[in-house]
Amino acid sequence: MVYEWEYFAKDTIGKQFVRCVDSVAANIAEGFGRYGKRSRVLFFRYAYGSLYEARSWTQKSFDRKLITEDQLLKIRKYLEALPVEIHHLIKFTNERLKF
Repeated sequence: MVYEWEYFAKDTIGKQFVRCVDSVAANIAEGFGRYGKRSRVLFFRYAYGSLYEARSWTQKSFDRKLITEDQLLKIRKYLEALPVEIHHLIKFTNERLKF
């Protein structure tokens, strides 16, 4: 999607969008790699923040006519499901890990 944009859009919104979406997955993975409960939850919370940043960049992309309404709805569908999943990770970690 981002590869099709003109240089300015790709260099500004595109890079930010890709970074924050990648950051969601990277922070969840890093959280699983942490031993302690607090550091694990911290990285899950970072993923949460990156997710909300991705939602913001998605809306900006649509407002600037870089993505279609169909693309917006498809991306939103995925991005709106993830906070619940991340919340479950945090809740599970807090309830099940001792340290």
